[in-house]
Order: sequence, then structure tokens, then C-alpha cells
Amino acid sequence: MKVCVIVPVYNHEQAISEVVAGLKAQGLFCLLVNDGSSEACSNVLAAIAEREAAWLALINRPENGGKGAAVIDGFNEAIRLGFTHALQIDADGQHDIDDIPAFLAASRRKPDAMILGRPVFDDSAPKSRRYGRQFTNLWIATNTLSLAIADGMCGFRLYPLAAVARLLESTRIGRRMDFDIDIVVRLYWQGTDAVNVPTRVRYPYDGVSHFKLWRDNAMISMIHARLFLGMLVRFPQLLIRHWR
Repeated sequence: MKVCVIVPVYNHEQAISEVVAGLKAQGLFCLLVNDGSSEACSNVLAAIAEREAAWLALINRPENGGKGAAVIDGFNEAIRLGFTHALQIDADGQHDIDDIPAFLAASRRKPDAMILGRPVFDDSAPKSRRYGRQFTNLWIATNTLSLAIADGMCGFRLYPLAAVARLLESTRIGRRMDFDIDIVVRLYWQGTDAVNVPTRVRYPYDGVSHFKLWRDNAMISMIHARLFLGMLVRFPQLLIRHWR
């Protein structure tokens, strides 16, 4: 296994330095993807990339395209560089970097599987977001005919890049807040198993959230509807896989 980290960044200049410091201790090559951030954030990222050039590279997107677009750019660069696996983690500090070894260990045991974070929330998590996740995870179970994916929205996960490359060649994945849901369901449809790893999650300590309540909930509802139609087409093979 050759693993890198992909961090999509959009205006998290207050948190990203601490996130990078934590990642450095893990000894993995890192791809920061600047998703059209402000000048202030872009300057912070450029300084980090210059200072940490031995183990970190910066990808600059000319304009904001969404989390999914940034991660996909990271995937393409990771594949080009010869990595076999990519660990995705958010830039706002909500994910526990100390749990990375557990993700790596799970991937070594099952290298062809996607390793998905199953959030363990503290008191900082808004109840509305928790209830929304329950709704989403119910839809994911419906659209996979399976309980294999414990949480489809956690942005802390490790992907086998061979499976990702096959998927990207054949399918357009959601580019914004629908990305995390879309890619895990479609990877599962493609035959990629899921392994769920409990991980502690705290809500952003930099106070920045890019989740737009009405817009992003509408986008998520649309992706569930599209995936449901896709599930109907795949119903027989998904049912067979479930019973196996």
C-alpha cells in the first residue's frame, strides 16, 4: 500500500495549520487542494506548501467548485503520482487525526475496501445535523439494500484508488455536498466493500461551516432520488449480493 492524504480546503485559514501539523506526525504524503479560497487563505496555503515541501504539495483550483470537485482533483493527482490509496480528511479540524492509524490498519487487512469513518459525536454537534445524518443513512441503506455503510456523510475515509479510477472513468460524481454520499453508494454498487471505523468528531473549532441549509439539503435530496432510481435498475444484483 502507498497511501496519501487529500485535504480539500476552502477558506479554513484559521484551522488548516493545526490540521497540517497533526498530519505531519502521521508520516504520509499530503495533497492540499485549494478550492478557490480567498486571498488570505490562499496565502496561508502557499506558505504551508513552501515550508512543508518535502512531504506536502498544493493543488490550486482557479475557482470554487465544491468539495467533490476538489477531492476529485486530489484523486487524479494521487493516481498520477502512483499512490494506491487516498485518505480524505476535512480542513476544519473536526476529524481526529490520531485515528488515522486505525484507518490504515483496516485498509491493510482489506485493501480493496473503502474504509469509512463512523462518527462518534461530542456535545458540539447540532441536533439538526445528527437527525439529518440519520435520514441520509436510511436512504443509503435503501439505495444499497444493505447496512454495510454506517455513515455516508463523514468526510474522514480511505479509498482504494483503483476502484475510484474505474468509477471516475464511467460516472460523473457529485461535485459539492452531495459528493460524499454519491461516491460511497456508487463504489458499493461497483462491488467495493465498506469497512466502518469509529472516529471522534467535533464541530469546527475555527467556527467556519460551508453547509448551506436549504441549498445543500435540496442537493442531498436530489442525489438520494437519483440514487434510488439507480438502485431500482440494480435491484436484482444488489439483492443477490445482500443475501450472499
